[in-house]
Amino acid sequence: MKKVLLLLANGFETYEASVFIDVIGWNLIDGDGSTKLYTCGLQKEIKTSFGQKVIVDYLFNEIDIESFDALAIPGGFEEYGFYNDAFDNRFLDLIRAFSKQHKIIASVCVGALPIGKSGILKGKRGTTYKIGTKRQDTLRKFGVDVVNEPIVMDDKIITSWNPSTAADVALLLLELLTSKANVNHIRHIMGFQNADK
Repeated sequence: MKKVLLLLANGFETYEASVFIDVIGWNLIDGDGSTKLYTCGLQKEIKTSFGQKVIVDYLFNEIDIESFDALAIPGGFEEYGFYNDAFDNRFLDLIRAFSKQHKIIASVCVGALPIGKSGILKGKRGTTYKIGTKRQDTLRKFGVDVVNEPIVMDDKIITSWNPSTAADVALLLLELLTSKANVNHIRHIMGFQNADK
C-alpha cells in the first residue's frame, strides 16, 4: 500500500485538500487499490479557511516518514491564519524530512510557500498563486525560479498556481505513485472530460 500524508495547516482551503482525499480514495476503491491517504497537523483539530473543523489522523510528531510515499500540502487563506502553521518550524521540518528521503511532495496554490520557505525548492523551478504578484514574489524571495505555468514539477516537488489546478495535481501525484493507465482509468470513472479511454 502506498501512503499519502495530507499535511494541513489551520486556514487550509477545503477544496484543495478534498481533491487529494477523493483521488486517492477513488483509487483505493475503484482503481488499482494501492493508495491510502492520512491527515496530519500541528494540532489534532484544524480549522479550514471558512471555519469548518477537521480532526486529523496524526499529529506532526507521530509521523514515521519512512512509512509514507508522498506528502500533499493544500494552500489556504492568510485571513484564517494559514501562515501561522504553514511557516512554523515543525511544519517546515516535516517537509524537509520528506525531501531528505526523496519522497514526492505535491502542493496546490500557496501550499508552495511553506515548501519554498523550507529551503528545499531553492534553485529549483516552482509556481504559486498567480493573481497579483505578492505570492509569486514571496516564492521568489525563497530562491525559487518562479515559472508562469499552471503546474510545475522539479525533482519530485509539484507546485501549482491556483485552486483550479488542484484536481490535476492530485491526479499527477496518483500517476507518480501508480501508472498513467491507472490515472486514465480514474479520470474516466470520475468523469473528467479529457480522460483517455
